[in-house]
Amino acid sequence: MSTVNRAIIVGRLGGDPKMRDLQSGDRMASFSVATSERWRDATGERKEKTSWHNVVVFNRTLVEVAEKYLHKGSRCYVEGKMETRRYTGNDNVERSITEIVVGPFNSKLLALDRTEEEDHEAALAQQSRQRERERDELNDTIPF
Repeated sequence: MSTVNRAIIVGRLGGDPKMRDLQSGDRMASFSVATSERWRDATGERKEKTSWHNVVVFNRTLVEVAEKYLHKGSRCYVEGKMETRRYTGNDNVERSITEIVVGPFNSKLLALDRTEEEDHEAALAQQSRQRERERDELNDTIPF
């Protein structure tokens, strides 16, 4: 029987992505993403729980996406696999960390916030639609 190791989250970045150069010459990005769930308890009081997820990106193209479009507070979609790795800290204590790894295959990273360019294009389109409505109204008031 096959197994599946797939993690999908949509959330907000807790800080700007950290970019690092690897010995291989490639680059990587790492950042944390917060996901929240909200509910009402038995008394009707609103509750919220936030979970933090560590993300590392090794896909060359997606590292560029992270560097160019993601920043603290950005909404993003992350799809990758869960991996736990062990390391020794500066205090010589062995630790482990679980991360969502966005690798070169079967992974996705999407910036869900609109860019300034997209905002500008949307504003121009809205102005154009407003001018068309004003022309239509003017044409409706002219009797010939």
